[in-house]
Amino acid sequence: MSDGTRPNQKLSRRADQKFKLSVQAGAVQDVAGVPAEPSLTTGPASSGPAGRVVEFTTPRSKLIAEADAAIRADLEHYPRALAAYAALASDPEALAHWDMANYITMRKLGYNDHGRVHSFITGAASLAITELLLEGGVRPDIMDLGVGDADDVYLTVILGTMLHDIGNQIHRVSHEQHGVMLALPILERIMGPLYPDPFKRAKVRSFILGSINCHDLNPPPLTLEGGITAVADGTDITKGRGRKAFSLGSVDIHSISALAVDEVVIERGQRAPVLISVTMNNSGGIFQVEEILAPKVIRTPMRPYVELRAATRPEGEEQILSRVRLDGDHFVMDLESGQQVAVEVDDSQKRAQEALASALDTGVERR
Repeated sequence: MSDGTRPNQKLSRRADQKFKLSVQAGAVQDVAGVPAEPSLTTGPASSGPAGRVVEFTTPRSKLIAEADAAIRADLEHYPRALAAYAALASDPEALAHWDMANYITMRKLGYNDHGRVHSFITGAASLAITELLLEGGVRPDIMDLGVGDADDVYLTVILGTMLHDIGNQIHRVSHEQHGVMLALPILERIMGPLYPDPFKRAKVRSFILGSINCHDLNPPPLTLEGGITAVADGTDITKGRGRKAFSLGSVDIHSISALAVDEVVIERGQRAPVLISVTMNNSGGIFQVEEILAPKVIRTPMRPYVELRAATRPEGEEQILSRVRLDGDHFVMDLESGQQVAVEVDDSQKRAQEALASALDTGVERR
């Protein structure tokens, strides 16, 4: 754990498997992608790319490049959405926002990745979910309201998802509202040439801003487009995302449980249009599913359209911790690597008392 290396991440797509993000430990490898045959249909029920296999390896630039290729393939038959994505991916302001959001969340708070890589991975996941919904006959709100067509839906989803975390650069607290403010000039710059009608542009933009504002369920999203962004955000829970925070010294239930998730697959479901399957190397990964992904399914308009499954891999569980003991107000953890880490106990009762005292402007006796 302490060598600073990061595991390989693999994204693959079949006709029935729209998105697969898996992580395996081991040496860095360069694996070429297999180009897919593009769909010849242009409607919302296109079968999507099949046979594409891409491995996300350690270099950030390669990871982003492969995600970019996957997104462009998905948007090939949606010219407005593709043009918006291309503009966003090269926008200097957006690039700076992603980098600064990551600086605050990872370097200052010790959280998992919230920057450029996370934005591209969740962007790819959001398009997979959108495609499955449209294939299943589900009409997102933009179409149901008569504001636009599938092209407008894809544009909304990709812009909303890829900009959802930029507000973290100001602060984690209220980062959703900060993100709305920071996204406005970028959206105006990108959408202006694509929507010469200001009436339609304002309506489509409202769905994008709603997705950014509601992606962390604070408040929960009211539109299906907002639900797609929230669920796509929740799918980026593999140990490829948690490893960096862990190596930087952020050892808590979030980083440890993230190391227990090997794979997330988004594919066509039998009882619902979307099936999300999570494979864990250790049952501790259920925290990621229960606390991060499941609420974003349950508390959004996506609830009727998603099946969610989690299972440990057939080979059995991988040990992450060998021993945990309480020493004063800290847990001391012995890791499998031989490293020993002390972490302050997360006392929820004390935090609740402090929050109440702060609201009442009184003090709290510390023990």
